[in-house]
Amino acid sequence: MFTSAESNSIRSRFPIFQRKVYLNSCSQGALSDKVESALHAHIHSWHEQGSPWDRWMEEYEAARASFARFIGAAPEEVAIVTSASAGINSVASALDFGHRTKVVMGEFEFPTMGQIWLAQQRRGAQVHFIPAEQGKISPDAYARATDEQTCIVPLTQVCFLNGFRSEIAPVVKQAHERGALVMLDGYQDCGTRPIDVKALDVDFYVTGALKYLLCPSGIAFLYVRSGLVRSLTPTITGWFAQQNPFAFDVKHFDPADTARRFEAGSPPLPHVYAIQAALEILGKAGYERIANHVSGLAGALMRGARDLNIRIKTPDDSVGPLVVLQMKDSDAMVKRLAARNIVASNRSDGLRVSFHLYNTMADVEAVLEALKENLELAVLS
Repeated sequence: MFTSAESNSIRSRFPIFQRKVYLNSCSQGALSDKVESALHAHIHSWHEQGSPWDRWMEEYEAARASFARFIGAAPEEVAIVTSASAGINSVASALDFGHRTKVVMGEFEFPTMGQIWLAQQRRGAQVHFIPAEQGKISPDAYARATDEQTCIVPLTQVCFLNGFRSEIAPVVKQAHERGALVMLDGYQDCGTRPIDVKALDVDFYVTGALKYLLCPSGIAFLYVRSGLVRSLTPTITGWFAQQNPFAFDVKHFDPADTARRFEAGSPPLPHVYAIQAALEILGKAGYERIANHVSGLAGALMRGARDLNIRIKTPDDSVGPLVVLQMKDSDAMVKRLAARNIVASNRSDGLRVSFHLYNTMADVEAVLEALKENLELAVLS
Protein backbone atom coordinates (compact mmCIF):
# COMPACT_ATOMS: atom_id res chain seq x y z
CA MET A 1 0.00 0.00 0.00
CA PHE A 2 1.01 3.64 -0.31
CA THR A 3 2.94 5.11 2.58
CA SER A 4 1.34 7.81 4.71
CA ALA A 5 3.44 10.45 2.98
CA GLU A 6 2.47 9.16 -0.47
CA SER A 7 -1.22 9.07 0.45
CA ASN A 8 -1.07 12.60 1.80
CA SER A 9 0.59 13.77 -1.40
CA ILE A 10 -2.02 12.05 -3.57
CA ARG A 11 -4.97 13.29 -1.50
CA SER A 12 -3.66 16.86 -1.64
CA ARG A 13 -4.46 16.85 -5.38
CA PHE A 14 -8.16 16.11 -4.70
CA PRO A 15 -9.81 19.02 -2.84
CA ILE A 16 -12.90 17.05 -1.83
CA PHE A 17 -10.88 15.29 0.87
CA GLN A 18 -10.64 18.59 2.74
CA ARG A 19 -14.37 18.19 3.48
CA LYS A 20 -15.48 14.63 2.78
CA VAL A 21 -14.60 10.97 3.11
CA TYR A 22 -15.10 10.12 -0.54
CA LEU A 23 -15.95 6.47 -1.24
CA ASN A 24 -18.02 6.75 -4.39
CA SER A 25 -15.57 6.36 -7.27
CA CYS A 26 -17.84 3.60 -8.62
CA SER A 27 -20.23 6.41 -9.56
CA GLN A 28 -17.89 9.33 -10.19
CA GLY A 29 -14.18 9.73 -9.62
CA ALA A 30 -13.05 12.59 -7.41
CA LEU A 31 -11.91 15.74 -9.20
CA SER A 32 -8.20 16.51 -9.03
CA ASP A 33 -6.59 19.91 -9.37
CA LYS A 34 -4.64 18.57 -12.36
CA VAL A 35 -7.76 17.51 -14.27
CA GLU A 36 -9.44 20.80 -13.41
CA SER A 37 -6.40 22.69 -14.74
CA ALA A 38 -6.52 20.65 -17.95
CA LEU A 39 -10.14 21.62 -18.49
CA HIS A 40 -9.19 25.26 -17.95
CA ALA A 41 -6.37 24.84 -20.48
CA HIS A 42 -8.93 23.98 -23.12
CA ILE A 43 -11.08 26.95 -22.12
CA HIS A 44 -8.02 29.21 -22.24
CA SER A 45 -7.19 28.06 -25.78
CA TRP A 46 -10.78 28.76 -26.76
CA HIS A 47 -10.64 32.26 -25.23
CA GLU A 48 -7.28 33.14 -26.69
CA GLN A 49 -7.50 31.66 -30.18
CA GLY A 50 -11.20 31.25 -30.81
CA SER A 51 -11.12 28.06 -32.83
CA PRO A 52 -7.66 26.47 -32.81
CA TRP A 53 -8.78 23.22 -34.40
CA ASP A 54 -5.25 22.24 -35.40
CA ARG A 55 -4.21 22.41 -31.76
CA TRP A 56 -7.36 20.65 -30.60
CA MET A 57 -6.80 17.83 -33.07
CA GLU A 58 -3.30 17.37 -31.68
CA GLU A 59 -4.78 16.95 -28.19
CA TYR A 60 -7.43 14.61 -29.57
CA GLU A 61 -4.83 12.30 -31.08
CA ALA A 62 -2.59 12.61 -28.02
CA ALA A 63 -5.49 11.41 -25.86
CA ARG A 64 -5.99 8.42 -28.14
CA ALA A 65 -2.29 7.55 -27.94
CA SER A 66 -2.20 7.94 -24.14
CA PHE A 67 -5.15 5.62 -23.64
CA ALA A 68 -3.79 3.11 -26.15
CA ARG A 69 -0.50 2.93 -24.22
CA PHE A 70 -2.41 2.40 -20.99
CA ILE A 71 -4.30 -0.65 -22.31
CA GLY A 72 -1.43 -2.09 -24.38
CA ALA A 73 -2.96 -1.33 -27.78
CA ALA A 74 -2.01 0.67 -30.85
CA PRO A 75 -3.63 4.10 -31.33
CA GLU A 76 -5.17 2.82 -34.57
CA GLU A 77 -7.19 0.32 -32.49
CA VAL A 78 -8.79 2.96 -30.24
CA ALA A 79 -11.91 5.01 -30.88
CA ILE A 80 -12.74 8.05 -28.75
CA VAL A 81 -16.47 8.14 -28.09
CA THR A 82 -18.77 10.17 -25.87
CA SER A 83 -19.97 7.26 -23.73
CA ALA A 84 -19.59 3.51 -23.39
CA SER A 85 -23.10 3.24 -24.82
CA ALA A 86 -21.98 5.03 -27.98
CA GLY A 87 -19.10 2.60 -28.43
CA ILE A 88 -21.24 -0.49 -27.82
CA ASN A 89 -23.94 0.78 -30.17
CA SER A 90 -21.39 1.38 -32.90
CA VAL A 91 -20.12 -2.20 -32.65
CA ALA A 92 -23.64 -3.64 -32.46
CA SER A 93 -24.65 -1.75 -35.60
CA ALA A 94 -21.72 -3.30 -37.48
CA LEU A 95 -22.52 -6.93 -36.68
CA ASP A 96 -24.53 -9.22 -38.95
CA PHE A 97 -27.00 -11.47 -37.16
CA GLY A 98 -27.96 -13.37 -40.29
CA HIS A 99 -25.97 -16.52 -39.45
CA ARG A 100 -24.80 -16.14 -35.87
CA THR A 101 -27.80 -14.78 -34.01
CA LYS A 102 -26.97 -15.40 -30.37
CA VAL A 103 -25.72 -12.84 -27.82
CA VAL A 104 -24.64 -14.46 -24.55
CA MET A 105 -24.25 -12.34 -21.42
CA GLY A 106 -24.49 -12.66 -17.66
CA GLU A 107 -27.21 -10.94 -15.68
CA PHE A 108 -24.45 -8.95 -13.93
CA GLU A 109 -23.96 -6.62 -16.90
CA PHE A 110 -24.64 -2.91 -16.52
CA PRO A 111 -28.17 -2.15 -17.85
CA THR A 112 -26.96 -0.34 -20.96
CA MET A 113 -25.26 -3.52 -22.16
CA GLY A 114 -28.45 -5.54 -21.93
CA GLN A 115 -30.57 -2.77 -23.39
CA ILE A 116 -28.35 -2.24 -26.43
CA TRP A 117 -28.19 -5.90 -27.32
CA LEU A 118 -31.92 -6.40 -26.67
CA ALA A 119 -32.52 -3.57 -29.14
CA GLN A 120 -30.75 -5.71 -31.76
CA GLN A 121 -33.55 -8.26 -31.63
CA ARG A 122 -35.24 -6.30 -34.43
CA ARG A 123 -32.16 -7.10 -36.52
CA GLY A 124 -32.27 -10.83 -35.72
CA ALA A 125 -30.28 -11.06 -32.48
CA GLN A 126 -31.34 -13.52 -29.80
CA VAL A 127 -30.17 -12.53 -26.32
CA HIS A 128 -29.42 -15.24 -23.77
CA PHE A 129 -28.89 -14.18 -20.14
CA ILE A 130 -26.86 -16.35 -17.76
CA PRO A 131 -28.16 -16.29 -14.17
CA ALA A 132 -25.83 -15.81 -11.23
CA GLU A 133 -25.34 -18.48 -8.59
CA GLN A 134 -24.38 -17.43 -5.07
CA GLY A 135 -23.26 -14.02 -6.26
CA LYS A 136 -21.04 -15.33 -9.07
CA ILE A 137 -21.16 -16.39 -12.71
CA SER A 138 -18.67 -19.12 -13.54
CA PRO A 139 -16.80 -19.62 -16.83
CA ASP A 140 -18.55 -22.99 -17.08
CA ALA A 141 -21.90 -21.18 -17.21
CA TYR A 142 -20.64 -19.15 -20.17
CA ALA A 143 -19.29 -22.32 -21.81
CA ARG A 144 -22.66 -24.05 -21.54
CA ALA A 145 -24.46 -21.08 -23.10
CA THR A 146 -21.97 -20.34 -25.89
CA ASP A 147 -22.21 -22.36 -29.11
CA GLU A 148 -21.62 -22.10 -32.87
CA GLN A 149 -24.66 -19.82 -33.16
CA THR A 150 -23.14 -17.26 -30.79
CA CYS A 151 -22.11 -13.96 -32.35
CA ILE A 152 -20.76 -12.11 -29.33
CA VAL A 153 -20.25 -12.50 -25.60
CA PRO A 154 -20.37 -9.20 -23.67
CA LEU A 155 -18.54 -9.59 -20.37
CA THR A 156 -18.36 -7.20 -17.43
CA GLN A 157 -14.97 -7.01 -15.74
CA VAL A 158 -16.52 -6.06 -12.38
CA CYS A 159 -20.23 -6.19 -11.56
CA PHE A 160 -21.67 -2.85 -10.49
CA LEU A 161 -24.17 -4.57 -8.20
CA ASN A 162 -21.90 -6.64 -5.96
CA GLY A 163 -18.27 -6.17 -7.04
CA PHE A 164 -17.93 -9.69 -8.51
CA ARG A 165 -14.87 -9.90 -10.77
CA SER A 166 -15.28 -12.05 -13.89
CA GLU A 167 -12.75 -14.71 -14.88
CA ILE A 168 -11.89 -13.28 -18.25
CA ALA A 169 -9.35 -15.70 -19.76
CA PRO A 170 -11.47 -18.89 -19.79
CA VAL A 171 -14.54 -17.07 -21.09
CA VAL A 172 -12.52 -15.56 -23.96
CA LYS A 173 -10.90 -18.89 -24.79
CA GLN A 174 -14.20 -20.76 -24.85
CA ALA A 175 -15.93 -18.09 -26.94
CA HIS A 176 -13.12 -17.99 -29.50
CA GLU A 177 -13.09 -21.78 -29.79
CA ARG A 178 -16.73 -21.49 -30.89
CA GLY A 179 -16.03 -18.63 -33.27
CA ALA A 180 -17.69 -15.97 -31.12
CA LEU A 181 -16.41 -12.48 -30.36
CA VAL A 182 -15.91 -11.09 -26.84
CA MET A 183 -16.53 -7.54 -25.67
CA LEU A 184 -15.08 -6.71 -22.26
CA ASP A 185 -16.71 -3.87 -20.32
CA GLY A 186 -14.04 -2.45 -18.02
CA TYR A 187 -15.97 0.58 -16.81
CA GLN A 188 -16.26 -0.61 -13.19
CA ASP A 189 -12.52 -1.26 -12.86
CA CYS A 190 -10.51 0.72 -15.42
CA GLY A 191 -7.94 2.89 -13.68
CA THR A 192 -7.46 0.75 -10.57
CA ARG A 193 -4.93 -1.72 -12.02
CA PRO A 194 -2.92 -2.52 -15.16
CA ILE A 195 -4.84 -3.66 -18.22
CA ASP A 196 -3.44 -5.41 -21.28
CA VAL A 197 -6.05 -6.06 -23.95
CA LYS A 198 -3.60 -8.10 -26.03
CA ALA A 199 -2.82 -10.46 -23.17
CA LEU A 200 -6.54 -10.81 -22.47
CA ASP A 201 -7.13 -11.51 -26.20
CA VAL A 202 -10.48 -9.69 -26.21
CA ASP A 203 -11.97 -8.46 -29.46
CA PHE A 204 -13.46 -5.29 -28.02
CA TYR A 205 -12.81 -3.36 -24.83
CA VAL A 206 -15.04 -0.49 -23.76
CA THR A 207 -14.78 1.87 -20.83
CA GLY A 208 -15.76 5.37 -19.80
CA ALA A 209 -13.62 7.86 -17.94
CA LEU A 210 -15.94 9.27 -15.28
CA LYS A 211 -15.28 6.63 -12.62
CA TYR A 212 -11.79 5.37 -11.83
CA LEU A 213 -10.27 7.31 -14.73
CA LEU A 214 -11.08 10.48 -12.78
CA CYS A 215 -12.67 12.53 -15.56
CA PRO A 216 -16.02 14.20 -16.16
CA SER A 217 -18.74 12.32 -18.02
CA GLY A 218 -18.69 12.78 -21.77
CA ILE A 219 -15.68 10.75 -22.88
CA ALA A 220 -15.18 7.01 -23.28
CA PHE A 221 -12.98 4.65 -25.27
CA LEU A 222 -13.53 1.66 -27.50
CA TYR A 223 -10.72 -0.75 -28.40
CA VAL A 224 -11.27 -2.87 -31.52
CA ARG A 225 -8.75 -5.61 -32.28
CA SER A 226 -6.79 -4.61 -35.38
CA GLY A 227 -7.75 -7.68 -37.39
CA LEU A 228 -11.43 -6.83 -36.99
CA VAL A 229 -11.44 -3.12 -37.75
CA ARG A 230 -11.80 -3.17 -41.52
CA SER A 231 -14.20 -6.12 -41.52
CA LEU A 232 -16.83 -4.16 -39.57
CA THR A 233 -18.69 -1.13 -40.90
CA PRO A 234 -20.91 0.59 -38.34
CA THR A 235 -24.19 2.07 -39.50
CA ILE A 236 -24.18 4.35 -36.47
CA THR A 237 -21.63 6.83 -37.75
CA GLY A 238 -20.78 10.49 -38.35
CA TRP A 239 -18.28 12.87 -39.87
CA PHE A 240 -15.40 12.01 -37.52
CA ALA A 241 -15.74 8.34 -38.49
CA GLN A 242 -14.69 9.17 -42.06
CA GLN A 243 -11.25 8.75 -43.55
CA ASN A 244 -10.92 12.52 -43.83
CA PRO A 245 -13.48 14.32 -41.65
CA PHE A 246 -12.37 17.68 -42.99
CA ALA A 247 -13.13 16.76 -46.58
CA PHE A 248 -16.75 17.74 -45.80
CA ASP A 249 -17.99 15.41 -48.51
CA VAL A 250 -21.74 14.96 -48.06
CA LYS A 251 -22.13 12.62 -51.05
CA HIS A 252 -19.68 9.88 -50.12
CA PHE A 253 -19.35 7.41 -47.25
CA ASP A 254 -15.69 6.64 -46.68
CA PRO A 255 -15.09 5.10 -43.22
CA ALA A 256 -11.65 5.45 -41.66
CA ASP A 257 -9.47 2.35 -41.94
CA THR A 258 -8.68 2.59 -38.21
CA ALA A 259 -10.90 2.25 -35.14
CA ARG A 260 -11.91 5.85 -35.71
CA ARG A 261 -14.59 4.38 -38.01
CA PHE A 262 -16.45 3.54 -34.77
CA GLU A 263 -16.67 7.20 -33.78
CA ALA A 264 -19.44 9.56 -34.83
CA GLY A 265 -19.70 13.34 -34.45
CA SER A 266 -17.41 16.06 -33.11
CA PRO A 267 -15.09 14.78 -30.39
CA PRO A 268 -15.41 15.80 -26.71
CA LEU A 269 -12.56 18.30 -26.88
CA PRO A 270 -12.40 19.52 -23.24
CA HIS A 271 -12.29 15.92 -22.11
CA VAL A 272 -9.36 14.92 -24.31
CA TYR A 273 -7.37 17.42 -22.29
CA ALA A 274 -8.72 15.98 -19.03
CA ILE A 275 -8.01 12.31 -19.77
CA GLN A 276 -4.34 12.97 -20.40
CA ALA A 277 -4.03 14.72 -17.03
CA ALA A 278 -5.85 11.87 -15.27
CA LEU A 279 -3.72 9.17 -16.89
CA GLU A 280 -0.62 11.09 -15.86
CA ILE A 281 -1.74 11.07 -12.20
CA LEU A 282 -2.56 7.35 -12.30
CA GLY A 283 0.59 6.40 -14.20
CA LYS A 284 2.80 8.32 -11.81
CA ALA A 285 1.26 6.48 -8.85
CA GLY A 286 1.77 3.16 -10.66
CA TYR A 287 -1.07 0.83 -11.61
CA GLU A 288 0.32 -2.20 -9.77
CA ARG A 289 0.70 -0.11 -6.63
CA ILE A 290 -2.81 1.27 -7.03
CA ALA A 291 -4.15 -2.28 -7.36
CA ASN A 292 -2.34 -3.42 -4.21
CA HIS A 293 -3.49 -0.35 -2.31
CA VAL A 294 -7.12 -0.82 -3.36
CA SER A 295 -6.99 -4.53 -2.52
CA GLY A 296 -5.72 -3.77 0.99
CA LEU A 297 -8.50 -1.27 1.64
CA ALA A 298 -11.22 -3.55 0.26
CA GLY A 299 -9.96 -6.44 2.40
CA ALA A 300 -9.91 -4.27 5.52
CA LEU A 301 -13.50 -3.15 4.97
CA MET A 302 -14.70 -6.70 4.40
CA ARG A 303 -12.95 -7.95 7.55
CA GLY A 304 -14.45 -5.10 9.55
CA ALA A 305 -17.92 -5.78 8.15
CA ARG A 306 -17.60 -9.46 9.09
CA ASP A 307 -16.62 -8.46 12.63
CA LEU A 308 -19.87 -6.47 12.75
CA ASN A 309 -21.77 -9.49 11.33
CA ILE A 310 -22.92 -7.45 8.33
CA ARG A 311 -23.80 -9.59 5.34
CA ILE A 312 -21.45 -8.94 2.42
CA LYS A 313 -22.75 -9.25 -1.13
CA THR A 314 -19.26 -9.11 -2.64
CA PRO A 315 -17.46 -12.47 -3.06
CA ASP A 316 -14.94 -13.27 -0.30
CA ASP A 317 -11.97 -13.29 -2.68
CA SER A 318 -12.61 -9.75 -3.93
CA VAL A 319 -9.64 -7.44 -4.48
CA GLY A 320 -11.86 -4.39 -4.98
CA PRO A 321 -12.36 -1.70 -5.97
CA LEU A 322 -16.05 -2.19 -5.08
CA VAL A 323 -17.38 -3.69 -1.85
CA VAL A 324 -21.15 -4.05 -1.42
CA LEU A 325 -22.80 -4.58 1.95
CA GLN A 326 -26.41 -5.76 2.26
CA MET A 327 -28.79 -3.34 3.92
CA LYS A 328 -32.38 -3.41 5.11
CA ASP A 329 -32.62 0.20 3.94
CA SER A 330 -29.71 1.20 1.72
CA ASP A 331 -31.14 4.66 0.98
CA ALA A 332 -31.27 5.47 4.68
CA MET A 333 -27.72 4.21 5.20
CA VAL A 334 -26.38 6.43 2.40
CA LYS A 335 -28.09 9.40 4.07
CA ARG A 336 -26.69 8.47 7.51
CA LEU A 337 -23.21 8.34 6.01
CA ALA A 338 -23.75 11.64 4.23
CA ALA A 339 -24.62 13.23 7.57
CA ARG A 340 -21.08 12.28 8.63
CA ASN A 341 -19.61 13.70 5.40
CA ILE A 342 -19.03 10.19 4.04
CA VAL A 343 -19.98 9.87 0.37
CA ALA A 344 -21.10 6.41 -0.79
CA SER A 345 -23.88 5.09 -3.03
CA ASN A 346 -26.41 2.28 -3.21
CA ARG A 347 -28.05 -0.01 -5.70
CA SER A 348 -31.09 -2.02 -4.62
CA ASP A 349 -30.35 -3.42 -1.14
CA GLY A 350 -26.60 -2.90 -1.45
CA LEU A 351 -24.49 -0.15 0.11
CA ARG A 352 -21.66 0.43 -2.34
CA VAL A 353 -18.26 1.46 -0.97
CA SER A 354 -15.53 1.90 -3.56
CA PHE A 355 -11.82 2.57 -3.19
CA HIS A 356 -9.19 4.25 -5.31
CA LEU A 357 -5.64 5.51 -5.02
CA TYR A 358 -6.68 8.48 -2.87
CA ASN A 359 -8.43 6.50 -0.13
CA THR A 360 -6.77 5.47 3.13
CA MET A 361 -7.26 3.13 6.03
CA ALA A 362 -8.69 6.11 7.94
CA ASP A 363 -11.51 6.19 5.37
CA VAL A 364 -12.19 2.50 6.04
CA GLU A 365 -12.27 3.15 9.79
CA ALA A 366 -14.66 6.07 9.32
CA VAL A 367 -17.20 4.02 7.39
CA LEU A 368 -16.92 1.06 9.79
CA GLU A 369 -17.55 3.35 12.74
CA ALA A 370 -20.63 4.74 11.02
CA LEU A 371 -21.87 1.24 10.23
CA LYS A 372 -21.35 0.15 13.83
CA GLU A 373 -23.58 2.98 15.03
CA ASN A 374 -26.29 2.20 12.46
CA LEU A 375 -26.45 -1.58 12.55
CA GLU A 376 -30.26 -1.51 12.67
CA LEU A 377 -30.15 -0.59 8.94
CA ALA A 378 -27.89 -3.52 7.99
CA VAL A 379 -28.70 -7.14 7.20
CA LEU A 380 -26.81 -9.22 9.76
CA SER A 381 -25.47 -12.71 9.22
